[in-house]
Amino acid sequence: MRALPDQKLNPKIKNVWRINDAIWIALVFVCLIVPFAIAVGLDAEWAGIVCIVLVIAFVVLLVIFLVILPPIRYARWRYQLSDEYLDIAKGIIWRKRYIIPFIRVQNTDTRQGPILRAFKLASVTVSTAAGSHEIPGLDAESAEALRDRAAELARLAREDV
Repeated sequence: MRALPDQKLNPKIKNVWRINDAIWIALVFVCLIVPFAIAVGLDAEWAGIVCIVLVIAFVVLLVIFLVILPPIRYARWRYQLSDEYLDIAKGIIWRKRYIIPFIRVQNTDTRQGPILRAFKLASVTVSTAAGSHEIPGLDAESAEALRDRAAELARLAREDV
């Protein structure tokens, strides 16, 4: 079996994942608890129990997604750029390994949302006819260099055919 790729993401990506997950968990929590909180105001005793269960679930999810998962997710995320292909390995429970030959690459992009921009990070997306693959959490300069190098290798691979 082929060795794992040797390039890791920027460690700041763990904080980006934490912020992103906290926002999504909070939004879902608010959407779920508001109807039951209104029912509590209408003297529905069962709704109070549901609210307590939702608060407990919210706290448990915050601990799992903000404390436990980010270091594991970071340790499992790796990538490597060679002259022939891009190798990506990721996943905690279901581990995935992508080998993307540059002959198949159609497009390379960088993306930087507000949270990534706050941490001076960017993501690189490599697109093929079968789909796209993203490498998140690279510092902005490395992301641009990776994008440019992947685009150049894809151009060279197409010229060789």
